[in-house]
Amino acid sequence: MGKKYINTLLIKILEAVNIKKYYIIRFIVFLIISLLITTCFVPLSLTYSINKADKSCSFISEGQILFAPMQSVYTYLLDSNKEINHTWSCSYTPGECVYLLEDGSILRAIKLSLSGGGAGGGVQRITWEDDLIWDYRYYTSDYLSHHDIEPLPNGNILMIAWETKTRAEALDAGRDPARLYGNYLWPDHVIEVQPTGPSSGDIVWEWHVWDHLIQDYDSDKKNYGVVEDHPELIDINFGSTTNDWLHSNSIDYHEEFDQILLSVHNFNEIWVIDHSTTIEEAAGHTGGNSGKGGDLLYRWGNPRAYKAGSTTDQKFYGQHDASWVEPGYPGEGNILVFNNGVGRPGVDYTSIDEIVPPVDESGNYELTIGEPFEPEEQIWIYNTDFFAWFIGGAERMPNGNTLICNGPFGKILDVTYDKDIVWQYQNTYPNPSQNNLFDVSYYPPESPPKPDHPDLDCEGNLKWKNVGTSEIVYGDFQVINIGDTGSLLNWSIVSFPEWGNWTFDALSGVGLTPEDGSFTVNVAVVAPDVEDAEFEGYIRVENQNDSYDYDIISVSLKTPRQKTFNLSLFDFLMNRINACLVLKFLLQQIRK
Repeated sequence: MGKKYINTLLIKILEAVNIKKYYIIRFIVFLIISLLITTCFVPLSLTYSINKADKSCSFISEGQILFAPMQSVYTYLLDSNKEINHTWSCSYTPGECVYLLEDGSILRAIKLSLSGGGAGGGVQRITWEDDLIWDYRYYTSDYLSHHDIEPLPNGNILMIAWETKTRAEALDAGRDPARLYGNYLWPDHVIEVQPTGPSSGDIVWEWHVWDHLIQDYDSDKKNYGVVEDHPELIDINFGSTTNDWLHSNSIDYHEEFDQILLSVHNFNEIWVIDHSTTIEEAAGHTGGNSGKGGDLLYRWGNPRAYKAGSTTDQKFYGQHDASWVEPGYPGEGNILVFNNGVGRPGVDYTSIDEIVPPVDESGNYELTIGEPFEPEEQIWIYNTDFFAWFIGGAERMPNGNTLICNGPFGKILDVTYDKDIVWQYQNTYPNPSQNNLFDVSYYPPESPPKPDHPDLDCEGNLKWKNVGTSEIVYGDFQVINIGDTGSLLNWSIVSFPEWGNWTFDALSGVGLTPEDGSFTVNVAVVAPDVEDAEFEGYIRVENQNDSYDYDIISVSLKTPRQKTFNLSLFDFLMNRINACLVLKFLLQQIRK
């Protein structure tokens, strides 16, 4: 129908009810204008979830498997009956790993770049209810996170990343120009990030391969030395000739030893480094529990990398997913590796290899000078019937079985120590032809709670907008003991943002029981004297008897308090009249 027909029909309807057109139109115009005004005051968002996550998610008795297909924006939790128990959505495909935290939230590496295999660029934390509560980016022209991350017991996150070195820097460090194609080299480094806001984090520890190099190519360049005399250092002229020289693809953490395990694909090796160092010690050769600073404590898989063996001594071939077997599991403390088999002599196949590292109870590794690191052979090898030429993973489970991810084919296997397949699953997400999986993770059922064990939780909302400079704003949050009946929680506020002037009516509390309900902490903040700015941060509350039991309150404050608009209410309405044909027609009728 044309506009002319609609206008005529509307007038006829009004005349048919024998009511004066002028008053009807004025009344309708009044209603429409009222609706326009009231919609201006409807808030776009009422609340922002700041608690670290809902702890009510369920786990079945047999445990579950978490995976994020490489071509999907979804993460899936699978039970032993091959049913999807839960899903999380994301705006990005993975880059590449995902981990489930105790509270039901996930840490998911995200892919923001396609500049190299395994490229990522950031990590997100998403709650069980699909709320994004942390979105951290590590992606510039100078660095880019990739492949894997590792959640730490203290709530921080370890990340693997590339850093860019120019051709001139690489040659100055002793790189053989015949082994340098292109204008850049991408050595790896590791950072530890402490979340400080919804999209921010502080790098509190870092380790760089570039600080631990050796070369025997050019005595006039840096890092010159005898490679075979220094297995603790990294030969800049070994490995790949591509920009992605090392291609580290997994990272794991040993809490008791405070050590980090890396899988270095292009060296066909695994490395262990000391995490107990300061940043300065990690860049040097002394300090930390080991006394060796950031030098390699242990390496295994290819002694040719430090000139202590030949091709017959090589054990790993393009491996992925190196991890320590968890405490209390069969093989506790051993290292399990998904040995892809790329370049393995003879027939192409993938194996799962387990080794017993030569380490004492203090985390020190035995090495005979001039010899490769022990052991001579693996303690357990499972030779698969497939060849995963890229990606994949393996993980020891509490019952002694090994969970295996045939990444390129999207298949998951449960294999006994006697090498029998007792369970398998074929992934079909997002579709059967795009079902590859970087890795999968097993999560056992929740352990029974310890008697009288407190558990700290916080709830609240500290988000202020349009605050005047130096203005005082108020808010509150709640501290709750969600632990066992009768347990006593002693808590304290251990950190809060450095901006502003903060006042709390309670900085700590003792003897809070689940039966007490919540304890409210009132907060007052004097806003910084900075106009048109946005401030973010966290308040961290800890269990005084267990620093790993903590929660965070996300905080944000925006200035200024008011913004001046030169647009009058009349102008505002008139600018919108043309968007409403009926209102425009009615106003025309009034003017007649």
